[in-house]
Amino acid sequence: MKGFAMIKIGEVGWIEKEKPAFGPTDALVKPVALAPCTSDIHTVYEGAIGERSNMILGHEAVGEVVEVGSAVKDFKPGDKVVVPAITPEWGGRGSQRGYSMHDNDMLAGWKFSNFKDGVFADLFHVNDADMNLALLPDEISPAEAVMITDMMTTGFHGAELGNIGLGYSVLVIGIGPVGLMAVAGARLRGAGHLYAVGNRPATVEAAKFYGATEIIDYKKGPIDDQVLELTKGEGVDVVIMAGGTVETLREAVKLTKAGGTISNVNYHGSGEFLPIPRLDWGCGMAHKTIIGGLTPGGRVRMERMIDLVLTKRVDLSKLVTHTFNGMEKIEDALALMKDKPADLIKPVVLV
Repeated sequence: MKGFAMIKIGEVGWIEKEKPAFGPTDALVKPVALAPCTSDIHTVYEGAIGERSNMILGHEAVGEVVEVGSAVKDFKPGDKVVVPAITPEWGGRGSQRGYSMHDNDMLAGWKFSNFKDGVFADLFHVNDADMNLALLPDEISPAEAVMITDMMTTGFHGAELGNIGLGYSVLVIGIGPVGLMAVAGARLRGAGHLYAVGNRPATVEAAKFYGATEIIDYKKGPIDDQVLELTKGEGVDVVIMAGGTVETLREAVKLTKAGGTISNVNYHGSGEFLPIPRLDWGCGMAHKTIIGGLTPGGRVRMERMIDLVLTKRVDLSKLVTHTFNGMEKIEDALALMKDKPADLIKPVVLV
């Protein structure tokens, strides 16, 4: 089979590999819709998780089941499925502690294009199929469904980690697709003032659609100064970091109220340390919680995201701005994610 791979840090290309082996609880799936992620850019061009050689990229896919192992009960060849970006080993010790995304080690629930071949291939392997696949309803298009696999669940996890209550003031830093879903998740959880940081017209328009009440342009000055001015020096209850650099945490701590929460779902792909400003953290005693997390994965998580779409709580159509046809267009779609033109939110490849 062929796949689009990270040849080494800084280099991608098409390669040939053997069809994946699979066990009794696993499945082989062929892609129906695929999407590249900024995480792929960090992995390839920043070497964020270290050197990888001839590793097939991609972790966002909707597919069709081709083969299943003898112990798989709920899925069969021909089923259209949503495949989560995070596919835990559900018997792992981390899973038993309640952190399936860290099933046997930190971040180990993230398998595709981390330490096993990803989904940008003619076929890909899914472990624990009954626990990690979800049926795709006819009412949801494959292009929109592929947004569920990572962008929606990750953005919503940012809102969950922030523990947003009714009327809380919330700031979302970064309004790419994950940040836009963090805005949507914050709104669903009852946020009052909902600030969003960004300046590209396409993302600003989408942020307002998803519930942002004010837009902060980071090119017009430091984020913390703008937020403190808007809030008359009080700051906000919750910051969701869905973008920015390692230095962005410094601003987030400064503009968060005492007792507030900084929730990070951003993939920090470079830098050795994340800075916490001592005085703005109340010399360590301001009850400002800093928490970061990889999104949950698995079947139940996907089914819950699907239900939010089916019940029209969330409209995913605003996320998809560029559509390609044919597996060979993966390379073009990945280049878009690297270059990030002004009109881009998310590209999808229909296979």
